[in-house]
Amino acid sequence: MVEKKRRVRFAPSPTGPLHMGGVRTALYNYLYAKQAGGDFIIRIEDTDSQRFVPGAEEYIIEALNWCGIIPDEGVDTNGKVVETPNERHPHAPYRQSQRKPIYRAYAEKLIENGYAYYAFDSADELDAKRKEAEANKETFIYNYKTRQELKNSLTLPADEVKNLLETTTNWTIRFKNPENEIVKMDDLIRGHIEVNTNTIDDKVLWKRADELPTYHLANIVDDHLMEITEVIRGEEWLPSLPLHYMLYKAFGWSDTQPRFAHLSLLLKPDGKGKLSKRDGDRLGFPVFPLKWVNAEGEVSRGYREDGYYPQAFVNMLALLGWNPGTEQELFTIDELVNIFSLERVIKSGARFNVEKAKWFNQEYLRKQTDSQLAQQFIPILKEKGVDTDKYNELFVEQLCSLIKERAHFVADFWDICSYFFIAPVSYAENDVKKFCTPETMEIISKVKEFIGNMDIKEFATAGNTPKQECVSDIEVKLTGYIKENEWKMGAVMNTLRLFFVGQAKGLGIADIIYFIGKEEVLRRISAGENAVK
Repeated sequence: MVEKKRRVRFAPSPTGPLHMGGVRTALYNYLYAKQAGGDFIIRIEDTDSQRFVPGAEEYIIEALNWCGIIPDEGVDTNGKVVETPNERHPHAPYRQSQRKPIYRAYAEKLIENGYAYYAFDSADELDAKRKEAEANKETFIYNYKTRQELKNSLTLPADEVKNLLETTTNWTIRFKNPENEIVKMDDLIRGHIEVNTNTIDDKVLWKRADELPTYHLANIVDDHLMEITEVIRGEEWLPSLPLHYMLYKAFGWSDTQPRFAHLSLLLKPDGKGKLSKRDGDRLGFPVFPLKWVNAEGEVSRGYREDGYYPQAFVNMLALLGWNPGTEQELFTIDELVNIFSLERVIKSGARFNVEKAKWFNQEYLRKQTDSQLAQQFIPILKEKGVDTDKYNELFVEQLCSLIKERAHFVADFWDICSYFFIAPVSYAENDVKKFCTPETMEIISKVKEFIGNMDIKEFATAGNTPKQECVSDIEVKLTGYIKENEWKMGAVMNTLRLFFVGQAKGLGIADIIYFIGKEEVLRRISAGENAVK
């Protein structure tokens, strides 16, 4: 028997921004498909018209593009509407709202074969039933036990049913769950599962009011028509699995039914509950791949805008719920494709760790060339008001090389080295008290004179001399002079750093001198001396 080509789909609903948990689901589908040379499909499940949010679909597509999770088939990566089948998109359209005419026929087929029925109960009538059950300390379920007492085609005369179908729009088609049957299911992650049908309610499959299917009908029909071989989705859909199994059976599609895998939740940093936007707002990290602005103008942070590399974000997500079985933590997406397996996806929830997320980005930052980092840093310098024309690209490259080990994000560079471009205008009070004693200030005056007489190969005059050779020369001469006079190295260096930086911490003194040059060094020492007199 020839195994069918692997085909999986990511089917988000455009009801808001794509949560990072949704991106992980898309990623796992993508990796699973690509590993077998299969197809990864994007389908937009937009049948919930009441919850539809303008701009959400475009956001989803842009977010997946940023992550490099590119579909082989489905809604185009540029958001182009594919309304009719073509060579690349043989199962078009891929928005369920555009597939609207398909679903009613399938729902009616279920009624014809005794697997569904028409329900005419109003929202008020159902609410009254729920309150009645609550009063009796029970839970109302629309199923085999209650449907015989409700307003549907199982209880009403045929002529009344016909009349209601023709004259009203407040009706639905519900699945008719069998009484007291065991649904036996298999999950690629969770193993064998059995559920009694008496615990399941008769779900709505199709609504006359908007002539749209619910998720349950639409996803089964579409997965069948699109020849999906595996459905990999979040565990929130696990309670729906028995219904979906029964729908495949009711349609006579059990032989071509896809296999299912339900992914565990992404958990809060403390492990207590599902990770939410509120957690990100409270603890200071994004939960969406890109920035999102809602209709009220409220802005939600995004990983892209926070300075994360897409490769770092994807790498981090891949390991939130999947174990490669080795100590390796850094993977390209191609490497992930080669080693990913559903067998190593964990059943329990995966706890999000923001510090680990930053670590991943730091590792990918270090993989950047100095030239790449310089190109990313220059726009930040311009935003800060730095006249970048005064500094050639090599200057910025060398500076990036010096500071990149201290940063998680390129945006951190400014905080680390702003004093290379802007002299301090004030000095940390505690550091002044600690280091600027009369004795030390006398020494600093002599050190200033010594530096003024030093032959320094600073950046502007280094020529073809390697940076490290210049820095080493400055350090040897300066430390040699301090040792020769038996002064305390820490006291002298910290005072110089205070005058160069504004506080007694920062990069090495020799590095600072190399980059800002002798003239600026002497000016800053003099400014510091005057400020602490």
